[in-house]
Amino acid sequence: MFTLRTSAAFDSAHFLAGYNGKCANIHGHRWTVEVCVGGELITEGEKRGMVIDFGDLKKAVRSMADSFDHTLIYEAGSLKPTTLAALKDEGFSLTELPFRPTAENLAKHFAGLLKDKGLDVVSVTVYETPDNCAVYEVER
Repeated sequence: MFTLRTSAAFDSAHFLAGYNGKCANIHGHRWTVEVCVGGELITEGEKRGMVIDFGDLKKAVRSMADSFDHTLIYEAGSLKPTTLAALKDEGFSLTELPFRPTAENLAKHFAGLLKDKGLDVVSVTVYETPDNCAVYEVER
């Protein structure tokens, strides 16, 4: 089996509701998402000798990253309805998720989104900072 890797980055804010530390406050990151896909070589047609066209892989990962760019990522139920209403009234971009927006949970979520697009995801690595990342390895 071959593996291919690509990455994309986005800027967004998040906070960890119920956390006792600095991350309980809204703060931002330059998130980098590295995706590894696997498979065997295509044997026929214009894409023979490839696992997947890098252009197609990059487009899928970039599109996903773009959907999280410059938004506040928050866990459902973690903001008061009045706070949400005020943020929406101000026109802020908000992304509600059904889980706490940690690097670990985002890595698993991104793997699922890309698998739903038909990619044979091996792993997804999410960097919160250049030195700190979480890796989700898909069970095969």
